[in-house]
Amino acid sequence: MEGASFGAGRAGGAIDPVDFLKQPQTILRVTTWIFSIVVFGSIVNECYVNRDSQTPILHCIFNENESACSYGIAVGIIAFFGCIFFFVVDLYFQQISSVKDRKRAVLLDLGFSGFLSFLWFVAFCFLANQWQRTTMSIGVSQGADAARAAITFSFFSIIVWVALAVKALQRYRLGTDMSLFATDQFGTEPSAPYPGYPSGSGVESTDTYQSPPFTETLDTNPKGYQVPAY
Repeated sequence: MEGASFGAGRAGGAIDPVDFLKQPQTILRVTTWIFSIVVFGSIVNECYVNRDSQTPILHCIFNENESACSYGIAVGIIAFFGCIFFFVVDLYFQQISSVKDRKRAVLLDLGFSGFLSFLWFVAFCFLANQWQRTTMSIGVSQGADAARAAITFSFFSIIVWVALAVKALQRYRLGTDMSLFATDQFGTEPSAPYPGYPSGSGVESTDTYQSPPFTETLDTNPKGYQVPAY
């Protein structure tokens, strides 16, 4: 069971790029990677607008709250680099031979996915609330589509990251079940002897040897019998 757990095959096996890209987990990572680019790209490029044509100072489009724009950009960047990191981990996951290292990688994936789900939920609520309080103007109307895109893809990111957390939880449960199976079937020490046949299994032990029947009572000169003379 060493090297064949937590949703991957034995360590050292060949990686098929086509099968890897078709995995639901890989598709989800690429999807949320694109969503993160849309969110922080929209905010950086089009969500800083002028209050009016006479004011050159740029303000955040979300009710002129700089914290809203900064938070959306920060979460998007964290998600962007997090997707790249775990994409590489998934790519080399099958090369990890230690079950403990695989377990740590899956737990890290589970914790990070759950954490990002929470961050995106806060981002969606924060941006949507500030957008409702925004007073429309000429500058705001120019970046309105970008603001709505940031809010919309923040919501979609929640769903995708929750799905990634569920996939990581399934991999963790699968790996735990296989580890328990391996512990029950085989000894934990590499030098432990292989168990012998249980009693009553129908296989006789070869440790003791029994003499053939009737050899102990066989007498070469039985009493009362004389060899006839010719």
